[in-house]
Amino acid sequence: MAKTKLRYGMVGGGIGSFIGEVHRKAAGMDGRMALCAGCFSQNAERNAQTGCQCGLDAERVYASYAAMASAEAAREDGIDFVSIVTQNDSHYEIAKAFLQAGVHIVCEKPLCLTAAQAQELSALARRNDCLFAVSYTYPGYTMSRVMRQMIADGAIGEIVAVNAEYAQDWLLDELSPQPQQGNYVWRMDPAVSGASNCVADIGTHIACFVHYVTGLPIRRVAATVNRYGRLLDLNANILVEYENGVNGAYWCSQVAAGHANGLVVRVYGTRGSLQWHQETPDLLRFAPKGEPVRVLERGGHGVPQPAGSGSRLPVGHPEGLYVAFANIYRDFAQALLQKQNGIPYDTGSLTMVEEGVAGVRFVEAVIASAADGSAWTAV
Repeated sequence: MAKTKLRYGMVGGGIGSFIGEVHRKAAGMDGRMALCAGCFSQNAERNAQTGCQCGLDAERVYASYAAMASAEAAREDGIDFVSIVTQNDSHYEIAKAFLQAGVHIVCEKPLCLTAAQAQELSALARRNDCLFAVSYTYPGYTMSRVMRQMIADGAIGEIVAVNAEYAQDWLLDELSPQPQQGNYVWRMDPAVSGASNCVADIGTHIACFVHYVTGLPIRRVAATVNRYGRLLDLNANILVEYENGVNGAYWCSQVAAGHANGLVVRVYGTRGSLQWHQETPDLLRFAPKGEPVRVLERGGHGVPQPAGSGSRLPVGHPEGLYVAFANIYRDFAQALLQKQNGIPYDTGSLTMVEEGVAGVRFVEAVIASAADGSAWTAV
C-alpha cells in the first residue's frame, strides 16, 4: 500500500518561539504529516513542556538533537524528516547529524555560517539521497509562483534590470547609545549569527526570491554595509551582476523607520515589468509595454495557470504567512511521499539545499566586497 502520511520531528521551536510555532501550524495545515518527536530546547523544563503541549510521548522528547537523530533513525516508526528551526550557528551540526542518519530535512535560513559548511551539507545530502529543503518563505506565496511562471513564459520579455528591497525597523533601537536588549540580541552576536546580521537575515531573502522568479544566478556583487558602531550589519546596499550581464540593485535594512516587513521585488523586461510586495502578497502588478497597468489578484481572473492554482481561498479572502509556509510543507511532503513510493518527484517549487548554499555564498561575497571598498566580488 502506498504511503500517504509522513512523520516528522522538530529541533528548536520551544514554547514562546515565533518561528517554531509558525512551522508547526503550517506543517499541520494539510493533514499530510504529524509531529512525532522533538528536541525543542536546551532547557529541560521548557523542552518537556513543549513536547507535552504538542502531545508527544515523553520518550520521544529528546535531551539532545544527536540523541534524537540516532534514536529516530533506529525506530521502525521513526520520523521521515526533521524541521530545524534553531539559531543560525547550530544549523550545520544539527543538519549534519540527521543527514548522517539518513533523515530528510527542512531547515530554516540561512543554511549555516560558511560556504564550506553549506557545500559539505549539500554533498552529504546527495550522498545519502536525502531531500533537503531550505525554508525561504516567500516563494511559498501563490503570486510569487505566478510571477515566476509569467517571467518564464515571456510575459515581460528579456530581463533588463532588477530592483529589490527589504526594509524593516525592528532593530532601530540598536542605533541608540545604549541599545535595548531584547530576545533578538543573538542576531547581533557574531558567535551566533556569523559574519552578518541584516544581509544574512533578510538580504538572503531578496537574493533567493529574485533567483526563484527569474532563474538568474548572481556572478558578482559590489556592496556597502553599515554597522553604526555595532559588531554586525544593520543596513546594506548591494549592486549585483547576473551571469547574463544584467544588473540589479538590492537594499536591505533593519533600521528603516516606518517599515515593518517591506520586501518589494521589481523585475523589468523588454516587454513590460512585474512588481510584488510581501505586505500585499495576493497582488501582482503587471505593466505590459504600451498597455494599461494591470493588478492581478490571487484567485481572480487573468491569473496564469498552473501557478495560480495553488490558491487556497477565494479571491478577496487574504492568504498570509502561515499559508506560504504550509505551501512549502505541502510541496515537500508531496515530493517526499512520491520518492518513498518510488514515483518520479519534482522539487521545482521548493528552495532546496543548493539555494541555501547560494545564500551563504551571497552573504560572504557581500561582506567581503564591503571590506574591500565595495570592489566587485565573485559569488
